[in-house]
Amino acid sequence: MTQSHYIEKILKRFNFADCSPVSTPMDPSVKLMENKGTPISQLEYSKAIGSLMYAMTSTMPDIAFAVGKLSRYTKNANAQHWQAVNRVFKYLKGTMDYGLSYLGYPSVLEGHSDASWITNLEDHSSTTGWVFLLGGGAISWASKKQTCIANSTMESEFIALSSAGKEAEWLRNMVYEIPLWSKPIAPISIRCDNVAALGRAYTQIHGKECIHGGSKRKTKKRNEIREKGERSENELYSSNTIL
Repeated sequence: MTQSHYIEKILKRFNFADCSPVSTPMDPSVKLMENKGTPISQLEYSKAIGSLMYAMTSTMPDIAFAVGKLSRYTKNANAQHWQAVNRVFKYLKGTMDYGLSYLGYPSVLEGHSDASWITNLEDHSSTTGWVFLLGGGAISWASKKQTCIANSTMESEFIALSSAGKEAEWLRNMVYEIPLWSKPIAPISIRCDNVAALGRAYTQIHGKECIHGGSKRKTKKRNEIREKGERSENELYSSNTIL
């Protein structure tokens, strides 16, 4: 499943039909900051972000982080932000034929959770990322700015794990409504690459004493993971990084 026709259309619309492709949607050496100078056209920037977001939410999870990051500057973008948007278009130029493929197996839901600690230098926030697979292909994904400040890599990974757990619960409820889906529904495995975050999650699930300082919001996220684990809805595993 691809969007090659749509991507070709937006490349022409924003004058990137003949551009040279690049291998990544964002340059990791570029640090985007809030605009304190002369802004560019908000309308044109919004149109570009909207076009990229449609591709991202449909078949292009690989640009989720870039589009999510750039969308934060829609109200007051500058030339640097526009250059970063241009790079995403150049990336799509070389990947317009990429898409999602579903093999039909395994017919179980599997999730991957990850986080990047303090990716936003302005407010010291981190980024959550997760993806769920079914039949060999991605069916749900996201890259979002975390709404509370994590004091460590482990905390940011734990917050991401909580977010992935919420999505797993929603997907579980969805497949439960499908008459042809075999019942009972197997627990959804969620893989995380941070051993400390997994250890904290297992500690919460099994009810062991755990001393941890933090906000009420973080405590709520720990409780959510514990409750889902106690109901055997989600299973947690260690894996390699996805961000």
